[in-house]
Amino acid sequence: MPATAPTVTIRSARKEDCPRLLELIQELADYERASGEVTVSLPHFEESGFGENRVWWAHVASVPQTSSEESLPLTPSEGGEAETIVGFALYYVRYSTWKGQRMYLEDIIVTKKWRCKGIGSKLMDALIEEAKQKHFSGIMWQVLEWNEPAIKFYERYQPKFDGEWVNVSIEISVKE
Repeated sequence: MPATAPTVTIRSARKEDCPRLLELIQELADYERASGEVTVSLPHFEESGFGENRVWWAHVASVPQTSSEESLPLTPSEGGEAETIVGFALYYVRYSTWKGQRMYLEDIIVTKKWRCKGIGSKLMDALIEEAKQKHFSGIMWQVLEWNEPAIKFYERYQPKFDGEWVNVSIEISVKE
């Protein structure tokens, strides 16, 4: 990273960002010791986020492209200059019969090289602002109990950690 930090832009994700978002998702899966668990295809991911019946929304953190990021994928910004997406936060709407609509933060990811530079906080602040604007009753998410850096990050927001509930899921084979 250059001596003077480039400006970080937080914006809504666009369909053309999806390939880079999937790269960051794989980076997160690798970090969480679940490298082989990412099975979503690019077309399904794009359709789910930008199709007729979208189910997720996201904010991305980008920086202007510089020579030091030549190895990172480029995305043209709305102004036409090249940018590098260095993080994102993806959410969907969850409905609680007790609380109403709530934001469910599925993933917040900042690529390793760009961590500890305030980008995660900017993404989290954007989510909080959007939740307020949409009149959601709260934001929920999960964090692995061994992921101390993430837990320390989340503690800044004074969340309620709930050790009472057990995660449950069923895997369903989808034929495409």
